[in-house]
Amino acid sequence: MTFLGLTLDKLIVIGVIAAIILGPERLPAAAERLAGLVRSVRDLANGAKDRMREEMGPEFDEVDWRKLDPRQYDPRRIVREALQDDAPKAAAAASTVAATAAAGRARRRAAPRDPLLDGAPYDAEAT
Repeated sequence: MTFLGLTLDKLIVIGVIAAIILGPERLPAAAERLAGLVRSVRDLANGAKDRMREEMGPEFDEVDWRKLDPRQYDPRRIVREALQDDAPKAAAAASTVAATAAAGRARRRAAPRDPLLDGAPYDAEAT
């Protein structure tokens, strides 16, 4: 099992290097500070969990936390499901856009033309 890409052998190498750098005099104090840091991070995580349980109430125990694990997400599956879910909506939106565009063209054809603008240079990419 790896945590942030650290395997057991890498942790052992880091520990040996830290023991060499710190030396035998400062190593117990550093280990004590590290243990205190780990305890405080664990207490912080437990406090956040307790606070979430208090704020969410009984719904907290009903949440499937494994489902929310970001490691299980597959971007291809998410996109595929989103496209399948939105297919009827997209078709309806496309027909609405087409109808709106047709109505706009009909209004432009029916609108009176300005004789000063007839024949004036027009850049379609500028608009």
